[in-house]
Amino acid sequence: MSFQAPKGTFDWLPPSSEQVLAVREALVAPVRRAGYGYIETPVFEDTQLFARGVGESTDIVSKEMYTFPDKAGRSLTLRPESTASVLRAVLQHGLHNGQLPVKLWYSGSQFRYERAQKGRYRHFWQVGAEALGAEDPALDAELIVLGVQGFAALGLTGVRLLLNSLGDRACRPAYRAALQEFLRGLDLDADTRARIDINPLRVLDDKRPEVQAQLAGAPLVVDHLCAACKAYHEEVRSLLTEAGVAFEDDPRLVRGLDYYTRTTFEFVHDGLGSQSAVGGGGRYDGLSEMLGGPPLPSVGWALGVDRTYLAMEAEGLLAGDATGRLQVYGVPLGDDARRRMFLLVDELRRAGVSADMAFGGKGLKGAMKGAGRSGARFALILGERDLAAQAVQLKDLTTAEQTEVPLAQVVDVLKGKVQ
Repeated sequence: MSFQAPKGTFDWLPPSSEQVLAVREALVAPVRRAGYGYIETPVFEDTQLFARGVGESTDIVSKEMYTFPDKAGRSLTLRPESTASVLRAVLQHGLHNGQLPVKLWYSGSQFRYERAQKGRYRHFWQVGAEALGAEDPALDAELIVLGVQGFAALGLTGVRLLLNSLGDRACRPAYRAALQEFLRGLDLDADTRARIDINPLRVLDDKRPEVQAQLAGAPLVVDHLCAACKAYHEEVRSLLTEAGVAFEDDPRLVRGLDYYTRTTFEFVHDGLGSQSAVGGGGRYDGLSEMLGGPPLPSVGWALGVDRTYLAMEAEGLLAGDATGRLQVYGVPLGDDARRRMFLLVDELRRAGVSADMAFGGKGLKGAMKGAGRSGARFALILGERDLAAQAVQLKDLTTAEQTEVPLAQVVDVLKGKVQ
């Protein structure tokens, strides 16, 4: 019997995995420069955290969560998203009692039992940023700008920013009532009709063509914003414009989570087919109270690492081979040479030079083939004669030029060549 990865999951392998690592680092570099601190939360949490925080009416909670009882009978769930976990950690450890806003970023796995397809997996990776404890349009704009900078740093040019406002507790009820009245007049299945009473915004987020076709005349939230929400949204738009960030107003954008208020946004890429979102987020001013905490107005986003990788693939940005991470490859010939090469490779690594060597007693031909496959720029060839002369043959694998270097000088010589 041979085991395979579970359906809807996959393994990242070199060299792609190296590129994925670079994607994560590029996406979070702007938030780290902006003073956001790293947070890591458990991969599983109390099921009620997500039921309350994400929303009972969402597809995530009603259909997609990996929920299981532990040995003590407690209901636990693999995290389907990280905002609720981050907020739980902030409240539990009293971070909100210090300087506000609390600025945090994370990187990690998420799990949703979805219909597996390209760009939509059951185990996927996100990087995210949250700013908790301040109601300020400049904070919303800051996070959006930082997201834009992350995509730009990867060379992506096809990412579009969609922007909307969902209003707040003051103006949402009137919009909700108008939307419910409209939806009740449509030809919808029983499950969708049930959502009209629980959270009618979820119906707007339904991606099925037969539902979307009926939503053409649906009332728009932007037409029901109160004066305060309208002014807040205009300030976000103005700040983005002044920062040189292009965006598209999308009055139908609601996102798939219940906790959003006011600013909501999505980053999309047209090269990904139906799964076009590469990230998104928004403001969630009431989530803290939903989890039993004090009022803590907050805003954040999550960016999909695997979706971003696919977007880069679509733009032809992954052509370069990531195996070039290795700089030097050692080729020892004979037992004594292998012992000396082992120490030499260790010395190179300590000096900051990435190095590897042939293992398993390969001959010259096999070891040089390994050097070529490694992606290293230089090979170090050490035989019995070289040992006797206290020297090593340094071969440039791009030009095939070979020179003899004294063993005592080889680390310094290579440091000069690879930097």
